[in-house]
Amino acid sequence: MPFDYFIVFAEMRTGSNFLETNLNALDGVTCHGEAFNPHFIGYPNRADMLGVTQAMREADPARLITEVKRAPGLNGFRYFHDHDPRVLAIALADPRCAKIVLTRNPADSYVSWKIAQATGQWKLTNVTKRKEGLAEFDAAEFAEHLDRLQGFQITLLHALQTTGQTAFYLAYEDLQDLEVMNGLAAWLGVPARLTDLDRSLKVQNPEPLSAKVANFDAMQAALAGLDRFNLTRTPNFEPRRGAAVPSYVAGARTPLLHLPVKGGPERIVTGWMAALDGVAPGTLQTRFTQGSLRAWQKDHPGHRSFAVIRHPVARAHAVFCDRILPTGKGAFGEVRQTLRRVHKLPLPKDGVDATWTRAQHQEAFLAFLRFVKMNLAGQTALRVDAHWASQAQIIQGFAEFAPADVILREDEIEVWLPALAMQMGHANPPPIPTDTDWPFALSDIWTPEIEAAAEAAYARDYATFGFGPWRG
Repeated sequence: MPFDYFIVFAEMRTGSNFLETNLNALDGVTCHGEAFNPHFIGYPNRADMLGVTQAMREADPARLITEVKRAPGLNGFRYFHDHDPRVLAIALADPRCAKIVLTRNPADSYVSWKIAQATGQWKLTNVTKRKEGLAEFDAAEFAEHLDRLQGFQITLLHALQTTGQTAFYLAYEDLQDLEVMNGLAAWLGVPARLTDLDRSLKVQNPEPLSAKVANFDAMQAALAGLDRFNLTRTPNFEPRRGAAVPSYVAGARTPLLHLPVKGGPERIVTGWMAALDGVAPGTLQTRFTQGSLRAWQKDHPGHRSFAVIRHPVARAHAVFCDRILPTGKGAFGEVRQTLRRVHKLPLPKDGVDATWTRAQHQEAFLAFLRFVKMNLAGQTALRVDAHWASQAQIIQGFAEFAPADVILREDEIEVWLPALAMQMGHANPPPIPTDTDWPFALSDIWTPEIEAAAEAAYARDYATFGFGPWRG
């Protein structure tokens, strides 16, 4: 047998009861209902399943899975997105667990669910006892329903991909196909086959949606606004970034933790943190490991963490001036050479001098922005450096360890950093220092063309953080 047990990933009103009935019609196969429903075990009003009570299952879900595997024949159960999450981790990692994924058109499942709610009839075995009812479509409720279903399917797909497994996929309509059901039996590795489908369960609402929804016109209007093909999605080809814990900076005495975004106002913030505690910037605590940072967090109850993001144009210009334009210490020498040689950026070979003009600076910065766009799209051989990676990707990486309490915008730190300090007990926080030492200020070279190039490179940041055009 290729599998020790099986799990049917489904949702309410997807036909999972019908699937279970026909699985149980296969000799040697048993589906035990919703074994890990948080409100009951297997089926409502059951005290136990395979000798395991609900209390025993709550204490140790793996115990019930063990009993499922031990039961005669091939056994399994149905699992919905809101069932015991501990089971998901166990089953998805186990290649000896057969995964059956049952899906249905989300609009159909939503309407069926609304009708069942309205009529109180969740199963139908006798058509003469069918209860009539109409669904009342709620756009916000449907959007939540759709997000929930899609999120769960993405979780399943990612787990299968990363563990090198596959699942047997069934659509609601496949359940009426005898050959498909026997194909499922073959995939499960059981010799039994069905000669006919068990049709004791009846389709409850065979009518088209237009006949089942009371406010069908409103439903059509709401669904017309859905981006079915994800046309508005901003593609993201950037590599995932880690939490960058060694770069975090903690106050010398004040329990503030700065999660620095490379290319942002790092020197300004660390200078202010040092002034807050009356120490030199170099004495602030940094170079954390995850272990030492957890220890710091434990030793500093009430600590606050924050990150500061910068307008994409201003950040790109700061990186250009600090890392790309110069040739000295701290500059990206090899990257700079590649940008000149391969990408033909008009950078001065030996760095800027008194002959460097505003027009040259403007031209070179615009070329750098165009390179960044290609680099973030995975079209160059150079690494995506943290200094010009999208801020959305960096912030997302922080969250892998712990998200920042507060995300501040650079043009707001004169208000919000002192506010954080006052929350930490500082009555008179120091002013925010300044930090400009570039050949030309952004205000000297900004043009609508530069703004457009920045927005093309950092579309994700503009959308995620709501940035508008740079205003100085």
